[in-house]
Amino acid sequence: MHRPAVARTLPLLTVVAALVSTGAAPPATIGTPAPPVKVPVAAGYGGAVASVDADASAAGIAVLRSGGNAVDAAVATAAALGVTEPYSAGIGGGGYLVFYDARSHRVHTVDGRETAPATATETLFQENGAPIPFAEGQTSGLGVGVPGTPATWRTALDAWGSRSLGSLLKPAEKLARDGFTVDSTFRAQTEANQDRFKDFPDTAKLFLPGGALPVVGSTFKNPDLAATYAELARKGTGALYRGPLAEDIVRAVRTPPVDPAATRKVRPGDLTTGDLRAYATKRQEPTRVGYRGLDVYSMAPSSSGGTTVGEALNIMERTDVSKLSEAQYLHRFIEASRISFADRGRWVGDPAAVDVPTRELLSQRFADSRACLIKPDRTLTSPLAPGDPRHPVPCATTGQAAPTTYEGENTTHLTVADRWGNVVSYTLTIESTGGSAITVPGRGFLLNNELTDFSFAPAAPGVPDPNLPGPGKRPRSSMSPTIVLDDGRPVLAVGSPGGATIITTVLQTLTGHLDRGLPLVDAIAAPRASQRNQTTTELEPGLWNSPLRAELEALGQAFRQNPEIGAATGVQRLPDGRWLAAAETSRRGGGSAMVVHPRGNP
Repeated sequence: MHRPAVARTLPLLTVVAALVSTGAAPPATIGTPAPPVKVPVAAGYGGAVASVDADASAAGIAVLRSGGNAVDAAVATAAALGVTEPYSAGIGGGGYLVFYDARSHRVHTVDGRETAPATATETLFQENGAPIPFAEGQTSGLGVGVPGTPATWRTALDAWGSRSLGSLLKPAEKLARDGFTVDSTFRAQTEANQDRFKDFPDTAKLFLPGGALPVVGSTFKNPDLAATYAELARKGTGALYRGPLAEDIVRAVRTPPVDPAATRKVRPGDLTTGDLRAYATKRQEPTRVGYRGLDVYSMAPSSSGGTTVGEALNIMERTDVSKLSEAQYLHRFIEASRISFADRGRWVGDPAAVDVPTRELLSQRFADSRACLIKPDRTLTSPLAPGDPRHPVPCATTGQAAPTTYEGENTTHLTVADRWGNVVSYTLTIESTGGSAITVPGRGFLLNNELTDFSFAPAAPGVPDPNLPGPGKRPRSSMSPTIVLDDGRPVLAVGSPGGATIITTVLQTLTGHLDRGLPLVDAIAAPRASQRNQTTTELEPGLWNSPLRAELEALGQAFRQNPEIGAATGVQRLPDGRWLAAAETSRRGGGSAMVVHPRGNP
């Protein structure tokens, strides 16, 4: 198997050398994060952290510098993101963590996805036999699932961590108490949710003090969240699942704290303290596919990320993508995405509730039977019907096509590596930007609206849908935290937010780097396309305004514009033993890449 593109990327790293030298956090202790300076790429020794936020990346770097490992740093970074990225992540949500253990050379995963109440049925989001509007499910107690993030931290630390939860929550607790500097992204996200937030007094008090939007450059403090973190530090993450905090969550879901003057219809949910007590994360095997002689690991269902990215890579495996023109590369990338999303919609859900053919979806035999649908001179039509992974027939489809249902587009991703070679790729979320808009009174965090990731009704009449709600069921996710190994050693790790666009973002970043020879930071920055078995493919402005669009339209591709798709981060192991951290150069205000020792001795 050939891997020429990987070798070609390394000399290009000199292009970003000027940035690299500034990409580390200044000396800090665990309790004092570095000033919020964002740099999108950094290389050096001792470990690396990449996230969307400089305060969060600095919290992780401080843990690494003090001798903590990648899992410790990932928890500290995630807790800080719960402060500075409260509309995307936090202890009111869930996520998926992928961990590479340098000692055993094995990849492990934690499914920390939210779960539905025990009373949930397939008609959870239906009234009078019809699905309710998405917006009414989003801003409600009905859409809130049992949070999985605190339990994810506990599971990961118990299995692989070296520090106490209490010590790792200290930077985030201090950040919440002392405050962080408001940037334009935080203000814009607040403004986008202003109409929802103002209808919940506790949310309005926290995020719209005095009814006004936060001012760029001002300091935003969250003393209630600081107190909640301090409580978790003292009592452990179990405090969220039983006791007063659990009761506060259930009360907010079952009796949403809505302003009496609000005209918004806010449906209550049916979450109970029993649902919280029953919650458990899942330790499970990752997905794995071979690609260009490398091993690509990601999340198995309940996430569809690993199966869908993996199938698309298998579809592209038989073509030497490095030799294609840019237009033909994008054409094949779009068609592979279209096909894998068709199969995702038919076959992937929570394996505890439905039979998911994970192994067959990831087989090269199945991918080859689907890849022959792709023609270099014409475009497939969506919605495309799925194939049958258990009985693959070349160039055949099975059953009726179903469109891809909507997923909220906000989440956050962090990537960490340590001095010993351990790696964490971790995607966490509260679903929509601002989640349910319900802040737990007196607790300082928003609750998720993750149950809206279920199909409100079957995606197409008469077509089996594995993603309908059910008791205790995990909604299907697109989160795709990914780690790539070469002969058991880490090559890179990557992931992104973005709802269903996560899958295409990770796929495009991987192929851009591994096949097209782009340095990792450039593969992340490259303008994106996202096809999800829909009639049109989304394009960012860089492709929309490019001559490539006309070339692709000549093949039958149809497009619509999306101003911004995803916000990826990654880490890469360089041949000289250094780690490279990479993040966005501009999306969501740019990301933050840091290393422990940017220059000098390892």
